[in-house]
Amino acid sequence: MTGFASREARAAFIAGLPKAELHLHIEGSLEPEMMFSLAQRNGVSLVFENVEAIRAAYDFSNLQDFLDIYYQGMAVLLTEQDFFDLTTAYIDRAATDGVRHVEIFFDPQGHTARGVPFANVVGGIARALAEAEARGISSRLIMCFLRHLSEDDAQATLDEALPFLPLIHGVGLDSSEVGHPPEKFARVFARARDLGLKIVAHAGEEGPPDYVWQALDVLQVDRIDHGNRALEDAALVGRIVSEGLTLTVCPLSNLKLCVVEDLARHPLRRMLAAGLRATVNSDDPAYFGGYVNANFIAVADALDLTRDEIVTLARNSFTGSFLTSAEQARHLAAIDSWAAG
Repeated sequence: MTGFASREARAAFIAGLPKAELHLHIEGSLEPEMMFSLAQRNGVSLVFENVEAIRAAYDFSNLQDFLDIYYQGMAVLLTEQDFFDLTTAYIDRAATDGVRHVEIFFDPQGHTARGVPFANVVGGIARALAEAEARGISSRLIMCFLRHLSEDDAQATLDEALPFLPLIHGVGLDSSEVGHPPEKFARVFARARDLGLKIVAHAGEEGPPDYVWQALDVLQVDRIDHGNRALEDAALVGRIVSEGLTLTVCPLSNLKLCVVEDLARHPLRRMLAAGLRATVNSDDPAYFGGYVNANFIAVADALDLTRDEIVTLARNSFTGSFLTSAEQARHLAAIDSWAAG
């Protein structure tokens, strides 16, 4: 037990450690209980008889299996209040995990295609994030394009987002990775960058290292989501390290989607040893078995992470965020204070 008297001591250290979460799909925080209650509230028919049946369906063998049920679950989200309730529930859980800052993804195309107004989606999420700010949890909102759809569809979504850009800090790329390389979206990301939006993209989760190169060279990302398979290319690792880019790693997601067979073989420690600015995040916690502390504890136990490694991961979560340098410094001081205690 490196640096801790017991696993319980390490878990307690993690629980009180200030942290940011940089890779969280708000639709992926839709717990079965909320899915069922919103279905009843909105008169939406589900294929599941009860909450237990929903949980039983959360058994995936790959990314596409997960996405199939993920998009089914979205059907219950219709009103601004639904999105407010969903986001507030996530913030409540994040607060108990010591999260001080969140950078939340949302998938407007998964809603507008169902006839849900864009304003309902962003309005409900933004209202909940404003209330979170009053509780001391800062945030950034990142709009993702669904990569299995066309770039024209993404362009139309960006058009629809224009009136709401004061609420949106960046754009990302998610959904089915294999067969949908980042270069497919070169023009819409160039446009988003010209609008002053931050750029992130899922790359190297199931897709090859070449997708990470494309994220860097074509999309010109400010941050890489996942990035596991970058480790297969030493030159790529060197590039990411030299540019100081952050990887938003999601251990329990990787396990649940069979990106790794065993957390004991997770590449997180190798990422840190290579000088990569890795972070720990929950991705779609309702589906993958845990929020950010559960991810920290599971991977720390599996890899026997040291106190210094855990502190580094927490520090990376703030230095890799889109907070200002002054805001980051305040959180880094809080981490140092906790670690010194």
